[in-house]
Amino acid sequence: MKRAGVTLMAAGAIETSDEIMRAMNASSDDAGPPGATKARTGSSPWAPFRSADFARMASAQFVSNVGGWMQTVGAQELMLTLTTSATLVALIQTAAGLPVVLLAVPAGAIGDLVDRRRLLIASQSFMLLAAALLAGLALAGSVTPLLLLALIFAVGVGQTLTSPTWQTLQPELVAPEDRTQAIALGSVNQNLSRAVGPAIGGALYAATSAGLLFVVNAVSFIPVIGAVARWRGRERPASAVAPEHVVGAIRAGARYIASSPALRVILLRAGLFMLFANSIWALLPLVARTRLHLGSGGYGLLLGGVGIGAVTGAALLPRLRQRVPATVLMTVGTLVFAGVTLALALVRVTALDALVLVIGGVAWILVLSTLNSQYQSTLPGWAKARGMSYYLVVFQGGGALGSAAFGAVAQDAGLTGALLAAAIGLALVALVGVWLPFKPISPQDLLPAGDWPDPQLVGPTATAGPVLVTVEYRPRPGLEQELIAALYAGRYARRRTGAVSWRVWRDATDPGRVLEQFVVGSWEEHLRQHERVSRRDQQRLEQIEAMIDPSHPTTVTHWLAAMADRNASS
Repeated sequence: MKRAGVTLMAAGAIETSDEIMRAMNASSDDAGPPGATKARTGSSPWAPFRSADFARMASAQFVSNVGGWMQTVGAQELMLTLTTSATLVALIQTAAGLPVVLLAVPAGAIGDLVDRRRLLIASQSFMLLAAALLAGLALAGSVTPLLLLALIFAVGVGQTLTSPTWQTLQPELVAPEDRTQAIALGSVNQNLSRAVGPAIGGALYAATSAGLLFVVNAVSFIPVIGAVARWRGRERPASAVAPEHVVGAIRAGARYIASSPALRVILLRAGLFMLFANSIWALLPLVARTRLHLGSGGYGLLLGGVGIGAVTGAALLPRLRQRVPATVLMTVGTLVFAGVTLALALVRVTALDALVLVIGGVAWILVLSTLNSQYQSTLPGWAKARGMSYYLVVFQGGGALGSAAFGAVAQDAGLTGALLAAAIGLALVALVGVWLPFKPISPQDLLPAGDWPDPQLVGPTATAGPVLVTVEYRPRPGLEQELIAALYAGRYARRRTGAVSWRVWRDATDPGRVLEQFVVGSWEEHLRQHERVSRRDQQRLEQIEAMIDPSHPTTVTHWLAAMADRNASS
């Protein structure tokens, strides 16, 4: 029943359409996060380094990445002295990468729930201890193949706990207009370390032993711990709802990704690109050894070409972003990388291949920074790390599958056939990009809409079960179909913020009466749903409210799961 514009809810929850609209308007003048400014024209490629926190963390990350590549070299060489089994040697890469598949998603959820600074210090300290233990055992000559794999896996676990939070943290250290460039510099960091680390590791191993490489890797975590310890991040927004549990956070992240067409497009394009593009990194050692007849030093020079291209790409990126849409940049970068793969299949001149890899480094950075920045900018603040974890799984999984697949193709059809197949695949991926363009969403539109009124329980207090929410609309005459279309357009928003099911109904005897219903897992999850309504969602609800007949206010009803009294007689 209605009285003075107030709707009395089932189970005692009270909410009014006037309160909803006041709350929606209350946040319309929000200025966004501190420091949010319009992008500057002509921003320097190295502008993120103006942030002392970014400069410290990026420098420490580079040192740690170089140490990680040196550990890989040491582990492979050490394994070759312990066994002749090709399987055990190959399992080093598996041991390092398997934690991403197993733990990235829960790691992302944890990153959204706990203090990020403490999480990073703890995970980096765990890696330091695992690497130090490996170094001590190697220097003592006590390493066995299984022990080596176990400790490599342990370091990989620490890295997996770090990655989702680290990837979303670094862009937050700089001004909003520099965030895309900060992401690009992160990719440069990884590619430079990929070129420098194995070269230093190979030279140091030739002069000393694998144990010393492990010592260097253990020490490389200290600068990262120091940089994170000096960082003082902003506190998370206060919430009146109890903290999420990890399992619930994982479900919420998966639900958000599944209900975001924009994110699904990015994930699909990232997975497809990595499936074919990673063939270069998997087969480049074979190109260097069997085609170009190069040793480890020559292979290092080829990787150095990739690093030079990565730096060049990062320098070009700000200017390209101002002139070229992200979808076009991604498509062109993919086609260029396809051309690089084709050239490696056909060219057998070392100098030309090195030049081609410089171009490949440019294209690699343009594609990766575009994918990463598009993905991160399409995630709301509450789901940053857990959303990023799914990106890491798709990215790493696509690369791992591509490496294995094209390794098998090279075994059966030869190196040239494998690279040609990868080049054709990349060209097809570029065509997929034309069919599935990015769906850009402004980060400002993903900010919280404001203090939506929480429905108050005045009856039952047992709220552990699911909650059914029904919203009854009476559109203006002639707007019934337009209202239904608007509700269907907003169904993803309901699911992204917490709904596990959604449906619109129309009264068979009264076509002017439309009912929207959705189910949320619990009362607490519904309260979080109110907190997660974005400005973009608010705009849609305002458009829907404009279609409603003023003489029939929208009625929102919350239904709690009715539980039978266990003590009642059967």
